[in-house]
Amino acid sequence: MDVIRLLPDSVANQIAAGEVIQRPASCLKELVENSLDAGAHTIRVLIRDAGKSFIRVIDDGGGMSVSDARMAFERHATSKIRDARDLFSLRTMGFRGEALPSICAVSQITMTTRRPDDEMGTLLEIAGSQVQRQEPCQCPIGTSIQVQNLFFNVPARRRFLKSDQTELRNLITTFQHIVLVYPEVAFTFVADDEIIYDLPVGTLKQRIEAVFGKSKSKLYTAQLLEIEQQTELVSIRGFVGKPEAASKLAQQFFFVNGRYMRHPYFHKAVLQAYAGMLPAEQLPPYFIYFDISPELIDVNVHPTKTEIKFADEQSIFPIIMATVRAALGKFNVVPSIDFLGGDIQMPVTDEHARAGAKAPELHLSSGYNPFNAQHGSYTPRDSYAPQQRVTPHWQELYDPLRHPSPSTIPAQQPAPTSSPTELLSVPEESDLHPQQLAGGYIVCPTDQGLLLVHARRAHTTILYNQLLTQMQNSHGVSQQLLFPEQLTVSADEQPLLDALLPELRHVGFELEKVSAHQYDITAMPSVAAGQNGEATLRAIIARAADVQTNLQDDMRRRIALTLAQSASIPMGKSLTTAEMTDLIRRLLSLPENRITPDGKTALVLLSQEEIARRF
Repeated sequence: MDVIRLLPDSVANQIAAGEVIQRPASCLKELVENSLDAGAHTIRVLIRDAGKSFIRVIDDGGGMSVSDARMAFERHATSKIRDARDLFSLRTMGFRGEALPSICAVSQITMTTRRPDDEMGTLLEIAGSQVQRQEPCQCPIGTSIQVQNLFFNVPARRRFLKSDQTELRNLITTFQHIVLVYPEVAFTFVADDEIIYDLPVGTLKQRIEAVFGKSKSKLYTAQLLEIEQQTELVSIRGFVGKPEAASKLAQQFFFVNGRYMRHPYFHKAVLQAYAGMLPAEQLPPYFIYFDISPELIDVNVHPTKTEIKFADEQSIFPIIMATVRAALGKFNVVPSIDFLGGDIQMPVTDEHARAGAKAPELHLSSGYNPFNAQHGSYTPRDSYAPQQRVTPHWQELYDPLRHPSPSTIPAQQPAPTSSPTELLSVPEESDLHPQQLAGGYIVCPTDQGLLLVHARRAHTTILYNQLLTQMQNSHGVSQQLLFPEQLTVSADEQPLLDALLPELRHVGFELEKVSAHQYDITAMPSVAAGQNGEATLRAIIARAADVQTNLQDDMRRRIALTLAQSASIPMGKSLTTAEMTDLIRRLLSLPENRITPDGKTALVLLSQEEIARRF
């Protein structure tokens, strides 16, 4: 008996839809790209329920004839290519002829379309690949495609969709990838009857400002530098950010021949151009556009078309790096250092600025750290004489560390399997004799050996656990602000903030919505009292944006970690013996105290055996 059979077209289309249409954002991408290929000058996008129940794309493009309208929903039917050779000369967004058949296989579609020379248009209704109705109709020039009840006939696939906030963020991100390439096309994006974007025709710089400038206190594009390079291999244009515009959640985009792409190798080239200019863990924004011969790239790598292969990536790498460096040097963004005369203004580092350049004495025993953050610069006093603190012959102390002989290098030992709480019990205060080293480290002898503590990371770990407990118990301690601070979020940040609001209230934030994307911060958590509320919330949003899951616990951990890091003591702050003692005792009382919540070492125990081996 034969066991191999040909699958029906409806089943084959559903299988193909699993690769092409993964979520509402995939559907939006395919529809808008079709509108662009049709020569549209105005495109409107209407969304409801984060695209799960309703997506509509309206354009004023060339439209379709009666037969083309029906043929467009057949698999591998396309007007973009004729044979395989055309794959290497592509200038259109679509080419496979899979998008519309895949969409109609898992949704209910209503399409109206009319060409400029036709008096009547065509109405077509399809559900699950089955044509329900096709007839002439009156409609404007162009095409309108309405997609309803996505995955209505694949309930298992629908269950894998994320929350409405997450899916809306994906829709907005996909929309941004397209509008940033076509400033000559007017776009409108409406979600649940609220206008998220209304983008008129303009220049590329105006389009970037319109997309990302709304939530900024100053002109966003003022922090961007223009780049342009013409070579025989590739043409590069666009904008890169000044070093001071770097952030943890910087906007970073690559486009090639009008198509958004991800490219880690080219991303590394940009970062190398900024070598030595950026604070730790900060990334520069960039909008880089490549124009290259279609024969030198392959876009037919992945159904999403965001992974593109280049024939000569290694030659393009140095071009990118040199182009970005030239822009940074041309605009003299690297500050010069004058060592001759005058007062030296030492800028406060980002880590110190977040924690506060000046802070009152820390009272760890009282629970939280209620210092006020002050931003600014530090001018050394004339009486400061560091040479008086220099240890005689200090170089000799470092020689064995810089040039160790084989006999001084200890043998590699396996990491201990026991946790710090198993190695060390919480000591009595009288048993601790901590000393603070330069740079914010604490050293304390114990019966088991020498305990080394990173003061700032230890405090971060303590605050993190306290905040997490507060959030789990839903009783955060707030401090009302005398004058509310304002927070303005962008369209892509809005869904994320909506998801964060319940947990932010649990930890002690109080926000009042003033307008569509603007909030008043009326109260802060007591742990962050005195800090900049807008900066703290932006740091939380930036960290939460990396969440790849909707788990509530994961969101809580990210909020708690961001608050703890911003409120912990500055690196190098002088502590009293009582404060160091309390810090060590509270750290050792935690079940996980060796590593910070973000995986950095907070505590090290040098056993007596290990110390002996070093001698």
